[in-house]
Formats: sequence, structure tokens, C-alpha cells
Amino acid sequence: MPRLPTPIPRPDDHTDAPPDSSRFQRLDGAAVRRSAQSLQQRISSRFPDRTLWEVCGEVVGIVDEINAGSGISRRRVRAARVLSRLVMLLIAIFLGGAVALAAVQVATSPGAVGPLDLLPLIETIINDLVFGGIAVFFLFSLPERMERARVLRILHRLRSLAHVIDMHQLTKVPERLERATREEGGMDLDRADLTRYLDFSTEMLSLVGKSAALFAEDTTDGDVLDAVQGIETLTSDMARKVWQKIGIIQQQGA
Repeated sequence: MPRLPTPIPRPDDHTDAPPDSSRFQRLDGAAVRRSAQSLQQRISSRFPDRTLWEVCGEVVGIVDEINAGSGISRRRVRAARVLSRLVMLLIAIFLGGAVALAAVQVATSPGAVGPLDLLPLIETIINDLVFGGIAVFFLFSLPERMERARVLRILHRLRSLAHVIDMHQLTKVPERLERATREEGGMDLDRADLTRYLDFSTEMLSLVGKSAALFAEDTTDGDVLDAVQGIETLTSDMARKVWQKIGIIQQQGA
């Protein structure tokens, strides 16, 4: 009997991230990529004359893009982050300098500034601080909004890819097994090949869901998590319908 692994002790003040020595509390992008590439090879060897393996190649490409974290959009986000931090620093220096100059003027010539003169000065300082704070908040959140938009665009591509996979299996119905050729409405697939084709479709749908889940590893953004959950629900529902077809095929062949 294999020896059970000893739980990894962690201090009371540890973060919520998985321990460094853990290999099973985080989705590995490289493993998802290997699974997608292996599935593509299996599909191309079983159905070389069909385009299903090319669709799986699209899954591999998106997983590579997710793992690399590169591209024009990502470079734009990095540039925006640097520029926003620089402008935030300039705004802080400008506001700090303006407040400091006003304070120095009041301190050096207290008789020249009366109580009534202080009111518009204080109002101006408050307005500058408020609008400066709004500008700093906007600039601070700008890269995060750009990153969210980039991730949502890729998730939209994954959602579209799931529908493409579903379209490939949509016309593969058990009733067409009774027809011999494509001219007669058949598929040129026997019962075993059709079952395998549908099984490959469910695996691809599962990989699309796992590819979307890669974005949920390092973010707590609500919009991104909702989009990921939506894709996982979509692919699960599609795969469930495919398995119903497989069940019908198995019942007919029994």
C-alpha cells in the first residue's frame, strides 16, 4: 500500500496562495498545452481528412498565447502602466508644489492675507486636491481596465471556439448512421468512428473550459471570473448534450 503524503505545515499568518512545494493546487498551463497538443495528434491520426484536428490546433494556439502572456495588447497594457505611473508622479509633484508655495506665501507674509482671503485659497486647494485625486485614481485603474479588456477579448475567442466545436458535432446525429454515403445524407462514419468523433469533441470542449480557467489563477476581477464561469458552464452543457448522443449510439449498438 503506498504511503500517504504528509500534509505540508503552514504558519498561521500564511497567504491564501498555494505553498511553493505544492503541485496540485494550481492549474498548470504547460500541462493544458500538452493535453491539447496530444489531443490534436490523436484526432489527426484518427480523422486526417476532417477539419476537427485543425480546430484543436486553434485551442493549442490560444493556450500558447495565454501561457506566453505576450502580444500587442499586452505590450500596450505595460506601456500604459508605465505612463500612468509617470503622470501620477507629475500630478503629485505639481499639487504638492502648489500647496507648498501657498503655505510658504501665507507663512512669510501673514499680514498680507486676511481671513477672508484664506477662504478662496483654501477652496482652490481643496478643489485641486479633489480633482487631482480623481485623476490619480483614473490613471491608477487605467492599466487594470485595459488588462481586463484584453482578457475578456481572449475569453470571447474561447467562447466562439466552443461554438465552432459544437457546430462540428451538431450534424453528427445517430440517425445518419443508417445512411451509407454522404450523397444519401450519411457521414462516412461507422458507429465506432462516430462515437470516437463525439468523444474527441467533448475533450476539446473540456480543454476550452480549462484554457479559460487559466485566467482565473491570478485574478480576483469579478468580470473576468464571471466570464470564465460562463465559458465553463457553456462547455459543460455542450459536452453533456454530446454525451447524450454517445449514449444513444451505445444503446443502438447493444
